[in-house]
Amino acid sequence: MGRSSTPGEGTRPRVRHAGQLGWDDGLYEDGKGDAPTSDDSGDDAGSGRSEGGGGGRRAAGRGGSRGRPHRAGRTKKRRILRWIAFSLAFVILGTGAAGYLWYEHLNGKIRKSARSAGNSAAEKTAPNAAGQTPLNILMIGSDSRNSKENLKLGGSKESVGGTPLADVQMLLHVSADRKNASVVSIPRDTRVDIPACKNPDTGEKFAATNGIINETLRGGAGCTLDTWEKLTGVYIDHWMMVDFAGVVDMADAVGGAWVCVKQNVNDVPKPGVPGGSHLRLTAGKHKIKGEDALKWLRTRHAFASDIGRSQAQHMYLNSVLRELKSQNAFTDSGKLLNLAETAVDSLQVSDEIGTVKKLFDLGMQLKNVPLDKMNMLTMPRIQDPEDPDAHVLPKPGSADKLWALIRDDESLDPKDRAKAKKKTPAGPKAGAPASLGVTVVNGTSGDGQAPTQGRAGQVQELLKAKGFTEADTSTDPGSARTTEVTYPKSSGAQGRSDALSVAKALSMPTSAVKETPDGAGLTLTVGSDWRTGSTFPKAAADDSDPLADTESVNGAKSNECMDVYWPYRQM
Repeated sequence: MGRSSTPGEGTRPRVRHAGQLGWDDGLYEDGKGDAPTSDDSGDDAGSGRSEGGGGGRRAAGRGGSRGRPHRAGRTKKRRILRWIAFSLAFVILGTGAAGYLWYEHLNGKIRKSARSAGNSAAEKTAPNAAGQTPLNILMIGSDSRNSKENLKLGGSKESVGGTPLADVQMLLHVSADRKNASVVSIPRDTRVDIPACKNPDTGEKFAATNGIINETLRGGAGCTLDTWEKLTGVYIDHWMMVDFAGVVDMADAVGGAWVCVKQNVNDVPKPGVPGGSHLRLTAGKHKIKGEDALKWLRTRHAFASDIGRSQAQHMYLNSVLRELKSQNAFTDSGKLLNLAETAVDSLQVSDEIGTVKKLFDLGMQLKNVPLDKMNMLTMPRIQDPEDPDAHVLPKPGSADKLWALIRDDESLDPKDRAKAKKKTPAGPKAGAPASLGVTVVNGTSGDGQAPTQGRAGQVQELLKAKGFTEADTSTDPGSARTTEVTYPKSSGAQGRSDALSVAKALSMPTSAVKETPDGAGLTLTVGSDWRTGSTFPKAAADDSDPLADTESVNGAKSNECMDVYWPYRQM
């Protein structure tokens, strides 16, 4: 007959006797305090007490025997201390081993895949003077129904097993100094050039095509990243992808977020308009989490369009950031680690961030960004002439300016850019044009086109006509979307002044001047934005405001509410 673990049922409750020690009793063995015991008589010679009530070892030494019982007591105490030391060592080592095993267990659960599907062509932004580089992360929301949890949260059984769509796509850009950040969404119905991709999971290859951007997941998340890089010219460090169930889990882990609607909202199917998120809220502010958060993020019809949905998503993300900062999550490593652990089950990530430690470190990148320096916006766009009712295209000029600001790690806010210019010291006087050696590089293949033959020589002649008689051409072709004048870091302020004089001579903006790591000298790389002609193309004004050219939400604004399309206001 087996033993029961319940006292009174085959076992005897354990009673601690006077001679047995609990975890804390050893603290009192030297007689420096009154330890709680089951016997306070104090008659034992090894107890460390004198009959006169004096506590401590000295009293025992004077009033007690110097014989064997005293030595036995000291031996006993040494054994006890050794036992405690061994026990503590065992607990510490055991806890450390358990923690390591748990950490490795979490790492083993992370779903990850290649950063790129084979056509990542963008170049990283050069480090700033402090050696810092910006951080770019592509965040993808998948509509996959290929699990019971996801199917329960939305979709039909017929969609199980199908290739998911990347219905939510946002680029998080954090400046090199971690003092400002932006999130840019591309509408899911945007028509773009999609490069050739190979799905890392199935090995299936897809030829380059022109299509809708949410179809890029057929080649895996790396294909979506490659498409963004081809469109924007921005090097993207990592991607993170979440599905329906992951959104619910992450929303619960954060503790919810405040959202607001100006009118009642009831996003249910309407005649001729199937589907709907089933979001149901009264007018005003609400704190949502779990499935309600997912409904908010999926709502499209009640917010009038996919553009309205993007704006609602931005409001939600800003609210999440405000919640995390109010909870001091970015200074509470325990809170942030809990979020990282939730992310293990909720996210798929690119290989290079596939550990709990790296997810934790990524979260810490946002801790110093003030909320009023966090801007979220949707890409400026126009209707697609081929299908104006269904698809959009990046807006020429405005979208290009937006991508250039991100590539150059400049703030999207024109006021911040103006302040940065004022802080830049004037620097020394530039050298005489005839004394400056400038190397001209033909980088006109930067947009994937064939390079303009002889372009470096043409621009070299323009420079010579401006007095830069030492200008030369490079035999090594380059590749750049935008024309830039670069100078080595080691040349310092003098190098910048010299580079600015080259840019000014060709009527190029000051933003085209960049510092590079030591190595190359003063260099003019002619990009794909200046393939022909003797006059540098007039770019958008440096003080243009991409935030004013599209829907945008600032992180510090907590009082913004979504408009509800009138057919969906009836509760």
